[in-house]
Amino acid sequence: MLKINNLTIKVSNNELLHDINLEIKPGEIHALMGPNGAGKSTICKAILNHYSLEKSGTILFLNKNITNANTDEIAKMGIFYLSQNPMEIEGISNAELLRSALNEKNEPLDIFKFNKLCNTYCEQLKLPKSFIHREVNVSMSGGEKKKNELLGMLFLKPKLIILDEVDSGLDIDAIKIVSKTIKEYQKTSNCALLIVTHQPTLLNLLKPDYVHLIMNNTILKTGKNSLLKEILEQGYEHFGANIITKKENEE
Repeated sequence: MLKINNLTIKVSNNELLHDINLEIKPGEIHALMGPNGAGKSTICKAILNHYSLEKSGTILFLNKNITNANTDEIAKMGIFYLSQNPMEIEGISNAELLRSALNEKNEPLDIFKFNKLCNTYCEQLKLPKSFIHREVNVSMSGGEKKKNELLGMLFLKPKLIILDEVDSGLDIDAIKIVSKTIKEYQKTSNCALLIVTHQPTLLNLLKPDYVHLIMNNTILKTGKNSLLKEILEQGYEHFGANIITKKENEE
């Protein structure tokens, strides 16, 4: 589904990430972990082709090269990005934004079906039904913003969901609602997930198939549950001490 080949990212000639290779297949859950500033969010932004990044290498989605595609085109193809700080949009209601997005995807809904889905999804997310008429993320708590973004996810039905520290600032109940909503959606859609987080709670609930450790500007190590356990128990300094050994083993 998503394939990143030899991706190097720079900002103002400063290299942030070097030679990133990553493949995510339908239905898989991948987690990016690493210390602050390691470049986890940068990978997410590169997938969406953030304007500030200079890239070499290729990013393929559904066998189409999206390395230099416009961000709106990438979103229309089925990539959904949920960040730790969703943008506030004054003067535009959730309903207006969602109906506009569906029209852009050539998937319009008549008002009756739209309202019915609004009620269903709001109930699922434990949001008041009036939420759909509020301005997008304006005067909302952190948890409300994340749920509001998930409301959009349920309507747009993406193929790949990027969760960039979505659990930041959420209490345990909100994290459980977020993870349950995503898991239920994944069961019916076979979508893939790319998760960036520092916290074990979301990972324990979503149970990633693969964990990628980002250090020293690259993917230092990839593994499964045993790697996740090692990271959580030993911390990142543990891997810093083993960097030379790992490179010698690879040679």
